[in-house]
Amino acid sequence: MKVIFAGTPEFAAVALRALVEAGFEIPLVLTQPDRPAGRGMQLQASAVKQYALSQGIEVLQPLSLRLDSKDTQRAVEALETHERLRATDYDVMVVAAYGLILPRTTLDIKPCINIHASLLPRWRGAAPIHRAIEAGDSDTGVTIMQMEEGLDTGPMLLIERLPIAPDDTTGSLHDKLAALGGEMIVTALRRIGEGSLEAVPQPAEGVTYAAKISKEEAKLDFDLPAVEIARKIRAFNPFPGAHALVNGVPVKIWGAQALEADSDALVGTVLAADAQHGIVVACRRGTLRLTELQKPGGKRLAAAEFLKGFPLEGLCFD
Repeated sequence: MKVIFAGTPEFAAVALRALVEAGFEIPLVLTQPDRPAGRGMQLQASAVKQYALSQGIEVLQPLSLRLDSKDTQRAVEALETHERLRATDYDVMVVAAYGLILPRTTLDIKPCINIHASLLPRWRGAAPIHRAIEAGDSDTGVTIMQMEEGLDTGPMLLIERLPIAPDDTTGSLHDKLAALGGEMIVTALRRIGEGSLEAVPQPAEGVTYAAKISKEEAKLDFDLPAVEIARKIRAFNPFPGAHALVNGVPVKIWGAQALEADSDALVGTVLAADAQHGIVVACRRGTLRLTELQKPGGKRLAAAEFLKGFPLEGLCFD
């Protein structure tokens, strides 16, 4: 089976690597254009492009796949990409976190299969891993589905569950789901080749949408229950990083534990800031022990180390 692969970040690169190592022929890879990254804002190739080039696989990076784009350059690139797809001998396109919408003109060329990091129909959309942790879901998983024009609405081919551990961050859960997705897409394609895989429509009930994460929502609001704030901190680790202001200084908070004990203090008040008790902050319900923090220009530090250079006693987060 010959596979065209479309994807961009590390989640997708893991799947591409699994396909290559399983012996599938990959004549072409689509990925997002190089983007500025890092402190120097130098152009950086996506994880998928880097791996594809290391394997000698041809890479295309169109700005869009929409033939009706009003932007002339995008429309031309879309047309050239479609011509290239039609000229390529392949059986199926596998898509994983590509970042571009596949229009009907693309979907109609050959079957397209998507690797989605949720238990569809829960968490359709851009940020399923973040949103599952933020919502307090007990489990998540990967769905392999046939693609159609709707947002993650296609029939399901394979679905597997994965528990969300109490200490999972988006970073740690991402890595687990990426590995699972790589295993599952290999299984799915092999079973498609055998004719032993049946597509099942998604349930009409339980549909939720995982909106793209914005940097603005990562600012913590201590006027929430401590358990909700702790989930947000895990959900926004490593991106965009939960943060709060203290004395006008933005402090990133990478780890925290929700405590049941309530406090009558003003929300955001630092109730304790020492080696014995750690950093404990008042919330609307319960309190929050901060375990890992980072000041501007500094390193991520455990609470005890952070306090050596940034005393918090008597201060208030806002």
